[in-house]
Amino acid sequence: MFDVVIIGAGAAGASAALFTAKAGKKTLVVDNDKSMTKRAWIENHYGVSEITGPDLIEIGKKQATKFGAEIVEATVTDVQKNEEGFKVVTDQSQYQAKHVIVATGALTALAEPIGLKTKPGTEPRIKTVLDVDTAGKTNIDGIWAAGTVAGVSVHTIITAGDGAKVAINVISEINGERYVDHDVLKS
Repeated sequence: MFDVVIIGAGAAGASAALFTAKAGKKTLVVDNDKSMTKRAWIENHYGVSEITGPDLIEIGKKQATKFGAEIVEATVTDVQKNEEGFKVVTDQSQYQAKHVIVATGALTALAEPIGLKTKPGTEPRIKTVLDVDTAGKTNIDGIWAAGTVAGVSVHTIITAGDGAKVAINVISEINGERYVDHDVLKS
């Protein structure tokens, strides 16, 4: 049983995984290696002078695994609510989770089979997004969404921040109180 299963390891998903794993939540990231960031050249990401999308994704994955997140390469085919939380079904296996974060970028194919509400996207070339509240909650309690699929700008700095925001909200809900993660310089 995972506390959180994150679907997608792009900027939003890896950022969410970094926060949930660092907070001690058992975290699994399921990624199909189809992130649109894989095709990006990035010069507008705060704190980074320039980087390729594939390098940014690899750094994000390494940060998340450093704190204990597990990453598997597979395609999620279904998410089913059950008594324990959710069964996340992939083309290779299935996993149990208390919470699910959808961070699939421009891909919304899972929405209809799962029963998630969608709405028109506002970004160029993003036709449909998941309908979420300001915390990142979807219409199904326990399923959250972050990044472009949740309607935020496609820029990696924004999707990464949204992934972190949603993760903080998930952690806070699990803990029953607001979670804050502030590191300080070591002396």
